[in-house]
Amino acid sequence: MSAQLGESEAQKTKSFDTLRAYLRRTSGLILEADKRYLVESRVTPVMRRAGLSGLTELVTLLEQGRMPSLAQEVVQAMTINETYFFRDGSPFEALRKILPKLVIARAAQKTIRIWSAASSTGQEPYSIAMIMQDFAACMATWRVEIVGTDLSEAALDRAVQARYSQFEVQRGLSKEQIQRYFRPTGDMWQLRDEIKSRVRFKQFNLLNPYDSLGQFDIIFCRNVLIYFEPERKADILSRMSRQLAGDGLLALGASESIIGLNIKLKPHPEYRGYFSHA
Repeated sequence: MSAQLGESEAQKTKSFDTLRAYLRRTSGLILEADKRYLVESRVTPVMRRAGLSGLTELVTLLEQGRMPSLAQEVVQAMTINETYFFRDGSPFEALRKILPKLVIARAAQKTIRIWSAASSTGQEPYSIAMIMQDFAACMATWRVEIVGTDLSEAALDRAVQARYSQFEVQRGLSKEQIQRYFRPTGDMWQLRDEIKSRVRFKQFNLLNPYDSLGQFDIIFCRNVLIYFEPERKADILSRMSRQLAGDGLLALGASESIIGLNIKLKPHPEYRGYFSHA
């Protein structure tokens, strides 16, 4: 970190360890000791905007708990928001096969609820909404609710706007899909209302109780649990399973596993990356 912040190396190390503990406690985010450069590069702009002298002053204010807006800025700065449309492909291909069976199973209720539990800037839940659009003709009278949640309010603000750059729409979308689901606006692409309106976004910390969210038929919790320690990961998945319908499915990221976790979920035999009640 730049010298003008005026902290000794020992102060920085101690403050970094305190910040790591704070983030672990409040957001579940696990940062290894060798990630100090990453942390400093991300929180330095936050400290400059707040007029702080360095990490020591920052962690003192965070620990005092008197500046919730500052705490939110720090957590958002450290939140990983890497995402793109139809990321990893196979979970969405599987969803196209799951939905017809789910439509039959929910014929009486005519209701489907899907939760994207780390929705970031919206590409995942909007990808789900694009798939749901293909089933719109046979579900005209249904209530389909896609809920996208994320810890970062900044990411959610972008998700709600649903405006993406050329680079962002090209990641995962074909030219036909871009033309079908977006309209150009300046040098950006605006998601069309028939897709945008299918998703409701909400700021949410995965460490908080889930009861207020209700029950879901499908939960996407992809590429986020890799940042949690095993005990915290098991707790999150156990609580998610309680929000999952009896025949519901939970999708994890391609590099994520439940091996070694004491939870009542099992890999689905047909859909890779999906889990059902054990």
